Amino acid sequence: MSHAPQRLPSGGHLDRSRPLSFRFEGRTLTGFAGDSLASALLAAGIRLVGRSFKYHRPRGFLAAGVEEPNGLFTLDEGARSTPNVAGTVTELYAGLIARRQNGWPSVDFDLMAVNSLAAPLLGAGFYYKTFMGPRRGSWMHYERFIRRAAGLGRAGYSRDPDRYEIRHAYADVAIVGAGPAGLAAALTAARSGARIMLIEQDWLAGGQLLIQADAAAETWRARVLAELRGRANVEILCRTTALGLYDGSTLALVQRCETLRPDSARGQARELTITLRARSIILATGALERPLVFPGNDCPGIMLGGAVRCYLNRYAVRLGTRIVLATNNDSAYATAVDLAGAGMAVALADQRRRPDAQLLERVARRGVRVLTGARIVAASGGRALRGARISSDSSAHEESIACELIGMSGGWNPALHLSSHTGIRPVYRDDIDGFVPGDLAAGHYAAGAVTGSYGSRAALAEGMRAGAEVARFLGRAAGEPWTPPELTEEACSLEPLLIGAASGRGKAFVDFQNDVTTADLRIAHEEGFSSAEHLKRYTTLGMGTDQGKTSNLNGLRLMAGLREIALPDAGTTTFRPPYSPVSIGALAGRSVGGHFRPTRRSPLHEWHAAHGGVFIEAGAWLRAWYYRWAGDSAGSAYIEEMKLVRSGVGLADVSTLGKIDVQGPDAAEFLNRVYVNGFARLPIGKARYGVMLNDDATVLDDGTTARFSENAYFMTTTTAHAAEVMSQLEFLLQTAWTDLQVNVTSLTDQWAGMCVAGPKSRTALQLALPGIDFTDAAIEHMGVRESVFEQVPLRILRLSFSGELAYELYVPADFGIWLWERLLAAGEQFGMRPYGLEALASLRIEKGHVAGLELDHRTTLDDLGLGKLARDEKAYIGRELRSREELQAPGRWSLVGIEVLDEGARLRSGSILFAMGEPLRGHGRGYLSSVTWSVELGKYIALGLYQGGLKHAGEEIVCAYPLKYETVRARIVAPVFIDAAGARLHA
Repeated sequence: MSHAPQRLPSGGHLDRSRPLSFRFEGRTLTGFAGDSLASALLAAGIRLVGRSFKYHRPRGFLAAGVEEPNGLFTLDEGARSTPNVAGTVTELYAGLIARRQNGWPSVDFDLMAVNSLAAPLLGAGFYYKTFMGPRRGSWMHYERFIRRAAGLGRAGYSRDPDRYEIRHAYADVAIVGAGPAGLAAALTAARSGARIMLIEQDWLAGGQLLIQADAAAETWRARVLAELRGRANVEILCRTTALGLYDGSTLALVQRCETLRPDSARGQARELTITLRARSIILATGALERPLVFPGNDCPGIMLGGAVRCYLNRYAVRLGTRIVLATNNDSAYATAVDLAGAGMAVALADQRRRPDAQLLERVARRGVRVLTGARIVAASGGRALRGARISSDSSAHEESIACELIGMSGGWNPALHLSSHTGIRPVYRDDIDGFVPGDLAAGHYAAGAVTGSYGSRAALAEGMRAGAEVARFLGRAAGEPWTPPELTEEACSLEPLLIGAASGRGKAFVDFQNDVTTADLRIAHEEGFSSAEHLKRYTTLGMGTDQGKTSNLNGLRLMAGLREIALPDAGTTTFRPPYSPVSIGALAGRSVGGHFRPTRRSPLHEWHAAHGGVFIEAGAWLRAWYYRWAGDSAGSAYIEEMKLVRSGVGLADVSTLGKIDVQGPDAAEFLNRVYVNGFARLPIGKARYGVMLNDDATVLDDGTTARFSENAYFMTTTTAHAAEVMSQLEFLLQTAWTDLQVNVTSLTDQWAGMCVAGPKSRTALQLALPGIDFTDAAIEHMGVRESVFEQVPLRILRLSFSGELAYELYVPADFGIWLWERLLAAGEQFGMRPYGLEALASLRIEKGHVAGLELDHRTTLDDLGLGKLARDEKAYIGRELRSREELQAPGRWSLVGIEVLDEGARLRSGSILFAMGEPLRGHGRGYLSSVTWSVELGKYIALGLYQGGLKHAGEEIVCAYPLKYETVRARIVAPVFIDAAGARLHA
């Protein structure tokens, strides 16, 4: 619904020389620089700005700041479309495009408002009660309809064309909030010489000073900002929200740059995420006004009293001619004076019977009518407010007052969210009827309204005090003192809010966005969901984009009354980051596409790229998948590479394996506890294959560890689990086994590694590295040796996962390409060529070695056929839980080999396994984990997990691949497909 424009001809913090045109649902409207989207719409007479989530009731703006629950818009269009943005915190800029949300076919004419007729069925917990039947699987049917109805705005699917950046910053003092307390603290601390970062979520600094019609306040604000901006040690960040406070005085900030119309093609960011590490922090975050609870309190035209004053004094918007203010505290009186001064007829209903006499005298001079002991019983109106019904001590009957606007003030809630992020519990104070931060950490201070000091003079004094205290904390001398201005004092004594006492028909809303009413809270209490956290989840109170900033305390107060306990005893919900909604782009920053995570490259990467290597992502690494010498596709190339290794000699890059140095007098004992098999007596010059378990007895990783001296071991892990293994080892030494003298160090990036495998590998190595003895007598199977060749340190491990004679060689990373090329040159006469990851994995499958897909943290030693490795006479991680009945059950899925029976058919990894003749439904009896074409057997083979494992050896099964609707006959066999006796690796 629209009214005539309400912009005042002068006043406000606007630049009237800069009119800005913007688009609103196909209409071109105009505002001024300094407007918010909300103020520009209100100045254009637009009151209906959205529909509520559940009942689709018409809603208008409730607030003027970050706490706004109703006025959410989708901004811009196409790929830049952003839903659920509060118009109250959206700075107007030329070309802005906005549309309202949650109405069909439109917000003005919303057929979904029929939901209000079903209100008795949509009370607290209706999801849980309604969608449980009639059959067990009914929820799956209901889910798609619920998801379609969920949410307010709709996110786009197009690729975001904008750029988001991340910055790291440091400061001696971080001051959150640039209201009177924050400005006073910044001025005091800055004069001590400390590095200051002043953070303000608004585009103008000043906070409550911006809404006061006080010339002295504006003069002081301008003078302080001018001094701060002129200081080299001060950085002021406006349009910047402190999303969270973390350990080590670390703040997460997001700075918005939409008004600058950033051009991503020129590297300009739409949003900038800042990780700020500060030596000390001053919280000057202010307070948020509480609404009143009465029937019809959600009608468009009902606002917070402070918001009414803000739109009048900051944005020069008059929202009506007849206004009712309802309050339980002093702050509404300043609003009444300003409204009356702008020519409005004001009636003030004060819940208190004896307000301050000076306040009464002050508003009386402006012609404001005051009703004491009065409260609103109900509001009337639909798409726009028509009037209020008031009950007061001064009248024997309820009185109806016609009005276009109701301003309500139920007191103030200190914005203590950031202090709560660090685990500090709020403390209740009777005098302000609200919660304030508890004892802050060393180096953290609070000032102004966040401490419950709501007066302007008190805010200045506390800001000065906090600035001086932080200077002392930093060991700095106090700077030049300054004299605070003579501001009009705005006291804020109050009387605890009455909720539920008013009578009248209609819904009384506690949470405006999620349509939570007083009736919903009574239902939650009756059904036992009365604790703060249960209440929140059962009713959705405080779960909207505003995160309960206007609803939490009223909801807790009502529940405390129902439980007949004091408000502090009702507890509070847990405040968690972020403080206000943040875009996914801001969280991701530049970590998108190829920048999503660091790409790790082998020391041999450049050689692979220059010599026909085709790469594939393997975890965080880029690895050579196959080489073009063997074919133009992975499907053909890996087979040729396998043939090379089986018949001659091949060279593979294994630099990505985790490499961990384990040293110390207790290193042997440490490894003995980490691995299931014995390592305490591993001889010097030998390596051993080992498996380590998680605490729950599932397999963590496998690999080999070599002993090079009495107290020095060299551990290798799989590429996929290297970081996890390293973290586990450090955790054990720092927490569980602090008595062991052991140091572990990651050497993954220090050493380049390569595997020389094949029946001709020994001969090729002897040619490449003359002077080093590779005979069985010098390096037998599982033997290791440290050497120096041409002044380059060299580690040699004779071990094999391919089943062929093989050696692993490690040299410092800078010499990796040198050794690689030397080996290829010497082995050229034997046909040596490089082979890639696909062939390396396929060779392992033929030999029956488990690879990464079998080690998915769900399999046990016995599942993988490795149970005989365990030495249960010693202690090791996972030993006790390994004997759990469920982990020893005979029907567990365990490792088997599988060979195809249908001629010309292929197996596919992930296929579901079924016994022959049983229906092909459900999860089957297992699945294929690793598949390859076997060059030895001339057909497809696989490793898989099957119920009962090798007890079914020889049985025919069906491998079903649902994505292609394929079924293939196969047979269960032993997982070692070639050379079960191991003759080749001993050749």
